[in-house]
Amino acid sequence: MAGKTGNQKIIEQFLADGMTHMFGNPGTVEQGFLDAVSEYPDMKYILTLQESIAVMMADGYARATQKPTLVQLHSSPGIGNAVGALYQAKRGHAPLVVIGADAGLQYMNMDAQMANDLVAMMQPVTKYATLVHSSKSLLRTLRRAIKIAATPPMGPVYVCLPMDVLDELNDEPVFPTSLPSTRVAPEAELIEQAAEWLAAAETPVLFAGDGVAYSGANAELTRVAELLGAKVYGVDFGDVFMDNTHPLYQGTTGHMFGHYSYPMTSQGDVNLIVGTYMVPEVFPRLDDIYKAGSKVIHMDLDGYEIAKNHRVDLGVVSDPKRSLQLLADALERRLSPEQRQAATERIRQLSEAKAGKVAPAPPAEGSALTMEHFAEVLARYVPSDVVIFDEALTSSPGLQRFIPPQQPGSYFITRGGSLGVGFPGAIGVKMVDPSKTVIGFSGDGGSMYTIQTLWSAVRHKTGAKFVVCNNGSYKLLQLNISQYWKERTIAEHAFPLSFDLSYPAIQFDQLARAMGVDAVRVEKVEEIQPAIERMLADDKPFLIDLVLAGASNPDLVSVACGQ
Repeated sequence: MAGKTGNQKIIEQFLADGMTHMFGNPGTVEQGFLDAVSEYPDMKYILTLQESIAVMMADGYARATQKPTLVQLHSSPGIGNAVGALYQAKRGHAPLVVIGADAGLQYMNMDAQMANDLVAMMQPVTKYATLVHSSKSLLRTLRRAIKIAATPPMGPVYVCLPMDVLDELNDEPVFPTSLPSTRVAPEAELIEQAAEWLAAAETPVLFAGDGVAYSGANAELTRVAELLGAKVYGVDFGDVFMDNTHPLYQGTTGHMFGHYSYPMTSQGDVNLIVGTYMVPEVFPRLDDIYKAGSKVIHMDLDGYEIAKNHRVDLGVVSDPKRSLQLLADALERRLSPEQRQAATERIRQLSEAKAGKVAPAPPAEGSALTMEHFAEVLARYVPSDVVIFDEALTSSPGLQRFIPPQQPGSYFITRGGSLGVGFPGAIGVKMVDPSKTVIGFSGDGGSMYTIQTLWSAVRHKTGAKFVVCNNGSYKLLQLNISQYWKERTIAEHAFPLSFDLSYPAIQFDQLARAMGVDAVRVEKVEEIQPAIERMLADDKPFLIDLVLAGASNPDLVSVACGQ
C-alpha cells in the first residue's frame, strides 16, 4: 500500500512536537498505531499495568518538563479507570495529551461491546475533549488539542481516534504545533495602581501557586515579597514557587477546611494573589475570606479563577513573571524611605519568629518509629540535588522538616485529591533526568492504588526510589473525622474500622520483590541507616517499607470485619 496511514502519521506528529514517550496500557482498538510504534525508534512506549498509572506517570513527567506529554488509553473501560487520575491532572494543570481509539465510525450506531460516548466521559476531567471524524482532519485536530493542553492554564486534553480513520491513508502534512506566547503584561496604569496600594499597606500578604513556578517567576515573587516585607502563603501548588526556608514563607493555606485558612487570608490590609486561586478547599468558608476594607489584587493567566468565588478589586489576566517584574520595578520607584524601613522591620520580625519556632526534639531511639526518625537520617545521605515526589500526606511535615522544598523542580507535592500519584509520579520525573536521585513517598493506602507501577520501573530500567509511609491506616481520614467530631461537639471515640488497614498487615517489601524491585522493611530506628545506604547504593529501583506509629487495631478488625 503506497503512502502512510493515520497510524503512522500521528506518531510522526507527536515526534514533531517533541513527544518521545507514550505512557499507556494497550487495547485491541489501538493495535494499529501501537504496531506502528516499532517503525519509530525515537518513540518510547512506557507500558503500565493500569490506566491510572499511565496518567499519573505522565503527570510526573509533565510536571518536570512543563511540556505536553502523551498518554494512550483504551476505550470505555480504560478511560473509566483513568478518570480519577485525570481529575487530578486537570486540577493540577498538567499538559497531558490523552489519545484513545474506538472500534470505528462505522460501528458507532451499533451500540456494540465497549461502545460509549467517550468524549462525554472525558469532558468533565479534561480541558478539551473531541472525536476525529475524518482522516482529512486527523493531524489538525491533534495539533489543536496539543495547543490547548500547552496554553496556560495548561491541562489535559482527550482525542478519540476511531480505528477506521487511523487505518485510512493520510496525506496531511506533519509540522510542529504552534504554541502562542502568553508572556502578556498588565497595562501600566494597573501596575501603578497595584504598587500604590501595596506600598501603602501596613500588613501586605502574598498568596502564590504553580503559576509562579510555571512562568519561572520565583525570583520575581521573592523580590516583591522582600520589598514589601510581606508574608507569603502557598495556595493550590505542586511545585516550589519560593524557598520554603525563606523567612517570609509562612506555609500553605491547606486544602481541607476554610476555618484553617481564614486566619491567613483575613490578616492583610492589601492582598496580592499570583498564579493560583482562592481557595482550594473541600469545606471552604462561605463568607468573605478577607479582612473588612482590605484590597485584593489578583494576577494570573487563568481568567476563570480570578474573582471566581471571592471579591477582587484589581484583576489582571497576565503572565506572573512579567507582572511581578513590572510590579517590583514600580515598587522600587514608589516606596518611600519610611515604607522601606517598615518593610525591613516586618522582615526582621518574621525572621525572628521563624527562627524562634522550636523544632520538636529528635525522637528517642526507643520510641515508636516516626517520619522524623527517618527523614533526619535521609537528609544526611541524599545528594544536594535530590528530587522528592511527596505524597506522604500526614507524614509530609516530618519529611519537609529535614528536606525542605527550596528549588523549583526539586520537590513535587501531590495535588488534586487523587491517591496513588507518589510512586508513578516519581518514575515520570526520573525519566526526565535519569542522572538525578528521585524518591517517591506515598502512604500505605495511597500506594496500594498504584502498586503495579513498581513493575514498570523495572521494565523500563528507571531507578526511582520508593518509601511507603506505613502506619496501618488512612491517617488523614482519622485526622479529618477528629475535626468533624470537634466541630459538632461529638465526644471522641474509636475511629471507624473502615479507616484501619492494619489487618491483614500488608508486606510492601514482599510485594516489591514480587515485581522485581529490591526492598527492605524498616521497623526500628537502628534499621534506618542501613536501609538508606542500601537504597542509595546504585541506580536501580528500591523500596523501603517504613513501618510508622499509627492508631490501628488489628485485633479488633480481624474480629469485627471477618464475616
